[in-house]
Amino acid sequence: MRIGELAARAGTTTRTLRYYEERGLLPARRSGNGHRTYDERDLKLLTQIRTLQDVGFELEETRPFVECLRAGHPQGDTCPASLAVYRRKLTELDSLIGELQAVRAEVGAQLERAERARARLAAEAEVPGGPEPVCELGGDGV
Repeated sequence: MRIGELAARAGTTTRTLRYYEERGLLPARRSGNGHRTYDERDLKLLTQIRTLQDVGFELEETRPFVECLRAGHPQGDTCPASLAVYRRKLTELDSLIGELQAVRAEVGAQLERAERARARLAAEAEVPGGPEPVCELGGDGV
């Protein structure tokens, strides 16, 4: 198949395919008239790359999976290098999850503090002579 057909079947652009070719992820085979030619194996390579990218893998991280497919492994993720990338990605994700949990805890603490302060202000407003509640969004006390 030619580059346009492969791009359409893979749900990408010909520009992306040329970029993958430049990066050595997609083979650069040419027909007698100089047109790029591809087959079903190339579509499988592209599917593997796109699937990995869709779940957060960088393009270069897909290389071991592509090489594993080219070596004849049907899934592309059973080779030692592919497994190593999975392990690194899980470590990276665990770290990000930890960072997000810390940020969430901080935001939760800030919310609790703000709610307590608001409750104190509301209680003081009910006391004769206490402060009047102020609308935080309107700016004009309404």
